[in-house]
Amino acid sequence: GDRLPAEQDLAAWFGVSRMTLRHALGELARRGLVTRAVGRRGGTFVAAAKLEQDLTTLAGFSEQLRRGGMVAGARVLSATARPAGPAAAAALRIADADQVFGVRRLRFADGKPIAVEHSRFPAALFPGLLDERLDGSLYELLEVKYGQRPHRARESLEPVTAGAREAEALGVAQGAPLMLVERTAYSRSGEALEFAQDLFRGDRTRLVVWTSELAG
Repeated sequence: GDRLPAEQDLAAWFGVSRMTLRHALGELARRGLVTRAVGRRGGTFVAAAKLEQDLTTLAGFSEQLRRGGMVAGARVLSATARPAGPAAAAALRIADADQVFGVRRLRFADGKPIAVEHSRFPAALFPGLLDERLDGSLYELLEVKYGQRPHRARESLEPVTAGAREAEALGVAQGAPLMLVERTAYSRSGEALEFAQDLFRGDRTRLVVWTSELAG
């Protein structure tokens, strides 16, 4: 959030032309390290640190934030019981009419909104889930109360833009870039435990995947 000195001051400090300096600032902006604003209160500002989401290992959002040295927070937007519907039913391997518990939450990193989560859990596996506190780590809740810990997951990524509802919740402009992460999480025995669709702010997150050489 700190504001950088004026361009002419920076150019003089580094001993470069204004054009060279502007090119460098533009590159920093493309990398997400600074933000630029025009107008009376415009200028170049240090961007907030991005959360790195490591998709190589399955860890809940709260745990990922702790690893990044950030404080996790959550506000429950809705918690409902309803029929699964086609998409959740296919992912969770249940019938369309089977009940799921849907939990929609706004997630915070160091007090600032960073993602909207929408998770569905098979009601038959987690009776009474909606009576529990839902503003902490849901994965820890599944493990402690039900003895079910997600062990692996299939995740797909898709760049999308913010609709009016998501824009208001995340504090971004309508049409701002978001990353949709759709996830089905499984127990160690292979039972589907969660179907989730999470929307992450594109300006505050970076998704990381580790790869290794393909076995011959």
